[in-house]
Amino acid sequence: MNYIFNKVLDQQDLKLSKKLISSYKKRLEKEILDRSMKLRMPQIKFEEIINNNNELINLKKALKDLEMESDSHSKV
Repeated sequence: MNYIFNKVLDQQDLKLSKKLISSYKKRLEKEILDRSMKLRMPQIKFEEIINNNNELINLKKALKDLEMESDSHSKV
């Protein structure tokens, strides 16, 4: 029973982590977009900034890793 309880907690932790990281990623992308619009940057430029932003790259990787972790937990 303890194993099942821990598995449920792990799944909840993973879901919460994914939700928080995803929310932060969206806020960061919106901030970049808003600032780019304020500076009247061309769309291609702020898309380039978003695609090459180290923090966003790390967030995308973290979300991918969490998704893989979640998939591996659901198979156990």
